[in-house]
Amino acid sequence: MRNGLLVIVLLTGLALATGCTQSKGSLFGGQETIESASQWNVLANDVANRINSELMRQHYLTASVFVRHSCGTPEKCGEGGTFPFDEGFNDLLTTQLVNFGVHTMVAPEHANLVVDYKVQTLYHPSDWRSWHWPKPGVLTALAAGISVIRDAPWEIIPVAAAVDMFRANYRHDGQYEVIITVSIVDKNRYVTRFSDVYFINNGDFWQYRPTAPAPEIQLTSPSGPAAPATTRKTSL
Repeated sequence: MRNGLLVIVLLTGLALATGCTQSKGSLFGGQETIESASQWNVLANDVANRINSELMRQHYLTASVFVRHSCGTPEKCGEGGTFPFDEGFNDLLTTQLVNFGVHTMVAPEHANLVVDYKVQTLYHPSDWRSWHWPKPGVLTALAAGISVIRDAPWEIIPVAAAVDMFRANYRHDGQYEVIITVSIVDKNRYVTRFSDVYFINNGDFWQYRPTAPAPEIQLTSPSGPAAPATTRKTSL
């Protein structure tokens, strides 16, 4: 009997969550969309906390680290290769690591470890029937409008919890996600590597993508490209 009542309460909560969250701009209903800088700082704090925890778990308590720009890949950025999120996130992550007490260096040659991160943006269509479960999955709320799935790809979770989170966060216009993959490298060896999925405000998705170069456009006359000039052979 108690189990039956629990199921009824759960289903009632799912119905209420579905009805009250679909029209909001942020992930959770009733909350205002937060500014990009604040959102980035929450992500940086979360990533720094994970890095600090991994360093302690791996007994790198006194190791120094250097945070490298990603530019969409873990490699060194070229001139003008950064994008809005990378420019801000790199500084914020460095600041958060310093606040956690991690020895953070200004140049890689002076660091024991290098922190690389890669940013990917994904979009889930509004037709949830086309999703492969579990999506969105089990979420951990970080702040207003921000939640995270730890250690993607997703693990199998209890069906009730999956349905609960799905109904509470379903959007008619689909949902954007940001995957941040972090690697800590000691010379040529991975000390740790993890990927977390963050749900973001849909209107902010472009900030997490590298800027594509403008395409080159070939100008032509209204009647089309001019034909090449013909040459006439003359005899001397």
